[in-house]
Amino acid sequence: MPAPSGFSYESHADGTVVITHRDRRATTLRGDRAAKFVAEAESGDAQAVMARWTGAYKFGNERMARNHPRNNGR
Repeated sequence: MPAPSGFSYESHADGTVVITHRDRRATTLRGDRAAKFVAEAESGDAQAVMARWTGAYKFGNERMARNHPRNNGR
């Protein structure tokens, strides 16, 4: 499974955190959730943390599943 990439986040003065994926807004976090996210992102792999928090991550089997005979409408 490839590592997640293309994520970035901005922390604003009011405590809001905006997470973007490839320059498109993925989610906005406020309050306790924003603080918890920033602490987690700074302590680990930020790309993986952002992918998990946004739900925008792949499992690695999408291409194989698309080509499976059961999914071809036959």
